[in-house]
Amino acid sequence: MSRICPLFSGSTGNSTYIGTQNGGILVDAGASFKGLCSALERAGGEYGEIKAIAVTHEHIDHIKGLKTFLNKTDASLIASKKTLETLISADKVLAKTKVIEIGDSSVDINGILINRFATSHDCEGSSGYYLTLPDGKKVSVCTDLGVVTDEVRTSISKSDVILMESNHDIDMLKKGPYPPHLKMRIMSDMGHISNNTCASEIKEFFKIGTMRFILGHLSQNNNTPVLARSASESALMDLGAVNGKDYILSVASPKDNGVIVI
Repeated sequence: MSRICPLFSGSTGNSTYIGTQNGGILVDAGASFKGLCSALERAGGEYGEIKAIAVTHEHIDHIKGLKTFLNKTDASLIASKKTLETLISADKVLAKTKVIEIGDSSVDINGILINRFATSHDCEGSSGYYLTLPDGKKVSVCTDLGVVTDEVRTSISKSDVILMESNHDIDMLKKGPYPPHLKMRIMSDMGHISNNTCASEIKEFFKIGTMRFILGHLSQNNNTPVLARSASESALMDLGAVNGKDYILSVASPKDNGVIVI
């Protein structure tokens, strides 16, 4: 059986573990090496089994522990050309590390096929990933995007599990303490998607077969798990679908999330 666990999710750090009997990978490493190791153990894994880290982009909440993890393991680094260039220039990549530039073709890591799709965020080369596991199951990790493009929709459609960004509640953001320029950045096409946008997309993915959803990358200041869950459940209720009966939807906490067996 395969496992997926958001080790960390949110404004302070992001890392998702996908494990199989042949080893595992991380999507992002946005916590300290010690924190990542502890979270992996709680998820039933260990740092020595991680064969690769697929980095979505270079923001610190996605790469905080990257350099140390690469130093202490033999994990490969996977990222888009632009992201690799940025990480290398910022001295986040060691000379010993096997670096894999991912483009339009899949990368095979111990039977896990990793595919990249472009995301709309405020850095060049930002990526999301969908993974086809040895048993044929498809897992998608899709956060940090200001707009959901057709490329995103096509890439993650018909996944068995989708971890989807549900970053902010629009009213909370508008009325909150952030300065105007930051609010505009978050709501822009290069920022983050809201609960309502996430809910609308999840509704369409459910129609074509996905029945397992994880809401991730919630803002600590502009969202709550209750609001995020309610938006998506309400959208699916329009189809007559009930959480726990017709689909399973959970909200990722900043840390200490449960493991999903698929």
